[in-house]
Amino acid sequence: MSTPAKSYKDTIFLPDTTFPMRGDLTKNEPVRLQKWEEGKLYERILKRRMDQGAPLFVLHDGPPFANGDVHMGTALNKILKDLVLKTKTMAGFAAPYVPGWDCHGLPIEFKVVQEARDLEPAEIRRRCTEFAKKYIDIQRNSFRRLGVFGEWRNPYLTMNPGYEANILRLFAKLVEDGAVYQSRKPVQWSYGAHTALAEAEVEYQEKTSTTVFVAFPLVEQVEGVDASMVIWTTTPWTLPANVAIALHPLLEYVLGAFVKDGETKNFIVLRELVGAFTEKTGWAMAEELKAFRGDAMENRKARHPFLDRDSLIITANFVTTDTGTGAVHIAPGHGADDYNAGRQYGLPVISPVDDDGKYTDEVGVPSLVGKHVFDSNGAVIEMLQERGALLGTESYKHQYPHCWRSKTPIIFRAVEQFFISMENLRPKALEEIDRTTWLPAWGRNRIYGTVEARPDWCISRQRTWGVPLPVFFDEAGKAVLDAALVRKVADLVAEHGSNIWFELSEEELCSRLGLPTTYRKCRDTLDVWIDSGSSHMAVLDSRPNLPAPADLYLEATDQHRGWFQSSLMLSVAWRGKAPYKAVMTHGFVVDKDTRKKTSKSDAKSGKPIDAVYYYDKYGADIVRLWAASVDWQNEVPFGEDLFKQVTEPYRRLRNTLRILLANLGDFDFATDAVAPADMPLLDRWIMERLNEVISSVRAAYEAYDFRKAFSIINQFCATDLSALYVDITKDRLYCDERDSRRRRATQTAMYHVFHSLCLLLAPVLAYTADEAWEHAGREGSVHEQDFPAEFADFKSQEATGIFDRLQEIKSVIQVAIEAQVQAKAFAKNNEAAVELTVPNGENEDVVALLMDRAFATEFFIIADLKVGTGEALAATAVKSPFEMCPRCRRYEPTDADGVCERCANVMA
Repeated sequence: MSTPAKSYKDTIFLPDTTFPMRGDLTKNEPVRLQKWEEGKLYERILKRRMDQGAPLFVLHDGPPFANGDVHMGTALNKILKDLVLKTKTMAGFAAPYVPGWDCHGLPIEFKVVQEARDLEPAEIRRRCTEFAKKYIDIQRNSFRRLGVFGEWRNPYLTMNPGYEANILRLFAKLVEDGAVYQSRKPVQWSYGAHTALAEAEVEYQEKTSTTVFVAFPLVEQVEGVDASMVIWTTTPWTLPANVAIALHPLLEYVLGAFVKDGETKNFIVLRELVGAFTEKTGWAMAEELKAFRGDAMENRKARHPFLDRDSLIITANFVTTDTGTGAVHIAPGHGADDYNAGRQYGLPVISPVDDDGKYTDEVGVPSLVGKHVFDSNGAVIEMLQERGALLGTESYKHQYPHCWRSKTPIIFRAVEQFFISMENLRPKALEEIDRTTWLPAWGRNRIYGTVEARPDWCISRQRTWGVPLPVFFDEAGKAVLDAALVRKVADLVAEHGSNIWFELSEEELCSRLGLPTTYRKCRDTLDVWIDSGSSHMAVLDSRPNLPAPADLYLEATDQHRGWFQSSLMLSVAWRGKAPYKAVMTHGFVVDKDTRKKTSKSDAKSGKPIDAVYYYDKYGADIVRLWAASVDWQNEVPFGEDLFKQVTEPYRRLRNTLRILLANLGDFDFATDAVAPADMPLLDRWIMERLNEVISSVRAAYEAYDFRKAFSIINQFCATDLSALYVDITKDRLYCDERDSRRRRATQTAMYHVFHSLCLLLAPVLAYTADEAWEHAGREGSVHEQDFPAEFADFKSQEATGIFDRLQEIKSVIQVAIEAQVQAKAFAKNNEAAVELTVPNGENEDVVALLMDRAFATEFFIIADLKVGTGEALAATAVKSPFEMCPRCRRYEPTDADGVCERCANVMA
């Protein structure tokens, strides 16, 4: 009787490692993070690169707003930045990372004032400061916990006095260049937040408006008949501010006799829109009296339908044939196009609306004074009807701008504001856009179009929490715009902080600045996009090793209107060039069901969107793996069920590292490594595959294609390693003599594979790769290492070619085995004795390996193989006549003790 199998346990070299199968990430990651920070890992990494004289790579951080928890959209942004920086560092660059926060602005002030109204400016600013500090700490802890490396002890904050002073110094340059001016012109006004808004602070929502067709009687007859211009507008409430009607100079208009309900009136309508006008109002043209181009009517006058004034007929190229009547109601106080057209004709700017969105006395209709404009459309329509000027109405659905904070609709309202002229900045900015690399490439067209079309930049805000607009007004109320004065204010702010502007009386402030004490300070603050848009100067120019322009800016797609653009404009003003060499734009993370941005998902839905929920439940490395696995160039659908899908590849990757480590327990590379020339085919093949993986993953990282890098590594682990190499070689690892050449060759290969995988995975699985590195007994942190280079001895594909042919043969053998398993001739592959026919002229190296019984039975995991030649590849399988060796559990010829020859020799 043979010895029981269990007595051979101590003779088998079973895998052994301290690296656990379960990561227990939520418990272990914080411990590792503390170790990194106590050991100043980020500083060590950067110092090592700087000492090496490594080339710099600067990714400049776009500052998140300090007013909320970190949601998954923000987490994606910060992890993508970290992936860029970790891959650049391991590729040999010195890649410093200075994180920052945008601290001023409406969102914070809005929340503070909502909690306690009627506060003094100084108290509002104190509370806003505390509010911002609170969320800076919350967000910083989340970013650190996500494994993002950076100067967390010394970030940049837009509310720090030094930063605020630099904002003002940049503003001084704009003043010096004559780019800043004051004007009463229409701006996007939020009556909910009581301030003008920048374009990036506006969001569009669907709105249903009541549109009107209105007759404006001409003062003088046309062709000997009385006639009326017909305008169409979606904003009846703006009609009290009408001073003109615009026609396209080159399009054809018709003067026609129109009939409705037996009544005939003469109207002038664009020829292409006569049919639509008839359909929507019921007024049908009975007779065409005259046709003429729009410019034939220029400078004629029409009577306002309910106010005692005339409207001038002007021409403008922005008039379209899309909808309406081809005659556009012009109110320079309520629209940018209207304002610009009005300037050409010297038209007055009437804007009878106050800060709350209510009519003032200027409206000219006593019954409207004090009414909110959006509640007044009905009253205006009623006046039109009473005077016989209303020709028709319709409901019209369209996208209308709303305030991003108060969610109220925008009013285009003319008020005295300060602006930066785009006249000289725009041409240079457009040139710089084409000198920048845009990733994806469509980013170029998006920002080019917004810069090309943008109006002058309204920079004054009627708020308290922000950098003061450093302007004074003299005794006559004229704005004093003086660059030297602004620089004095900057020096004052650098020393005392911007609170001094609000805390000192006007007399004290003027005295400090050497101004007449009769001057009055401006009570507005600067648009916060100037705050963040100044960071290229306030951060890059102000810190060592952060040259400008930066190599990369990386933010979400909305920043083409926001930070990318404000930074571009201010950098062109400051240094004459863009602040970046390349710009990378990622899509929004959106709820997979509603398609809303995660930051705007309904909290009542019960769907967690905060990053803390996910790293506390699953671990930061799972969040990082998710970020690396998505297509960042497009919208990223998100839900917990989708998120959980990355836990399976994480387990696979972790288990791969564990298997490799476990099989290296008795291996010392210094004494046990096998030279490349002495490696058997399987080990040469996996090394050739590893070379391909190293090359492909490094190229993917270089292209910021983290998804591709993840896919390559995942595929390599799942297929080449787990399904093939580890499965085939486990017999030799467990049962060969400890120091046999083929066992040590496999351990040599596994050593290289483990080492390379650890390094390639480190940017993504920041905690896990470092943990595995530590369990392998390597010095320092994995994050202090370089990416692996390709192995010169394995650059040929010789072993791969042979291996691929063996895999083709294996598939034929497998078909034969499966047929016998189905027929219940035997149960497992390793019981099969196979007869194989290979084609005449088969590759000699392949035939030699097939004839090598030890290799063939291991590679195909079978009991025996007999090889012959014939016309085509074919195989048959039968149950092996051999007994199972109790030590290696292979079906082999055995000795008197029932043990196969290989095992007997090992035990001997």
